[in-house]
Amino acid sequence: MPGITKWRFLLLTTVIILSALQNGFAVEEKEQRLVSPILLENAGLKILWENVLPARTGENLERLLILGDYIYVISDKNYMLSLDRKNGERAFGRVVAPSGVKITDMSLYNDRIISVVGSKLFEIDPNTGTESIVLSVDFGIICPAVRNSLFYYLSGSDRRLHTLKADSKVEVFNVAAENDSMITTILAGETFVVFGTDKGNIISIAPDLPKRLWQFDASAAISGKIVRDGVSLFFASGDMNVYRLDMVGTPEKRRLVWKYQTDGILNTAPRVTRGVVYQVVYGKGLTAIDKNNGTFLWSVPGGVEFLAEADNKAYVITKDETLVIMDNTEKKRLSSINVTGVTRYAANLVDSKIYIADKSGKIACIQPLQ
Repeated sequence: MPGITKWRFLLLTTVIILSALQNGFAVEEKEQRLVSPILLENAGLKILWENVLPARTGENLERLLILGDYIYVISDKNYMLSLDRKNGERAFGRVVAPSGVKITDMSLYNDRIISVVGSKLFEIDPNTGTESIVLSVDFGIICPAVRNSLFYYLSGSDRRLHTLKADSKVEVFNVAAENDSMITTILAGETFVVFGTDKGNIISIAPDLPKRLWQFDASAAISGKIVRDGVSLFFASGDMNVYRLDMVGTPEKRRLVWKYQTDGILNTAPRVTRGVVYQVVYGKGLTAIDKNNGTFLWSVPGGVEFLAEADNKAYVITKDETLVIMDNTEKKRLSSINVTGVTRYAANLVDSKIYIADKSGKIACIQPLQ
């Protein structure tokens, strides 16, 4: 009997130790989760994939960028990781610029990422990360470079728009706004080019020669990029208004469809979806505007970014790290969940997936339950 009792005691002790270890691992695993799956499920969401990205000591995740089939994670040391948007698998990782050097937002043209660092224009293969210098110019490049099938368009620190042949990289012409304002954003199509300035000008020119097609003037600087949706152009201005211009008939014609006055400073571009324009108003929150007629739909106080849209629902993150779900049809808040620690995110205008992360490198892709 004493032997049996001793055996039972050892068995019980072993069970307790194993249980404690399992609980410890469970806590550790739970601490690794960026967002609670239970909270997400209660809000009609689920985690599609998660990843913990490698980071060097003192290095933080700085921003997320969606381009095509990949999401790009850029650190504050200019290390970039490319992840497959479907499953979070790593495509490549590399330093894209020296630490401390500013990288403008990147753009995607066909199968190449266009990137600007200082006075150099790069192209990056999105599958392998292979980088090639397209050209180096003798002026600073102010905003993201763009291109069409025949030309690159660069905004120079000399306040001119430089047009270069895509094949030979030879400059064919350059233009400037009549008021000598700085060109802060460029949009290139095959039949027109549009650029915005820090004095509120929106100017359209022919893509292959210095011919002005039309000009529209807001009363303050254009904030962020100009967004094209079909024949419509959407943009925000420092005059507190969001605008919709339509290019009608021929490239030489345009008309103001609507402008919506917000209640604060606008320093970012609007996010445009099938039926809604989402605009962050600095220090106020995020406002949703009817895309067709420019009328108010709803607002989220403290909202700092639109994340995604699914059916009639919009997902917004706030400065106090809350994920808010809004109903665009009923124009009301449906629910919200705590996402403490989530300080990095990307606006997804392609599908309903939500991409969020923290500065340490935890990243998750979330999608609505089917």
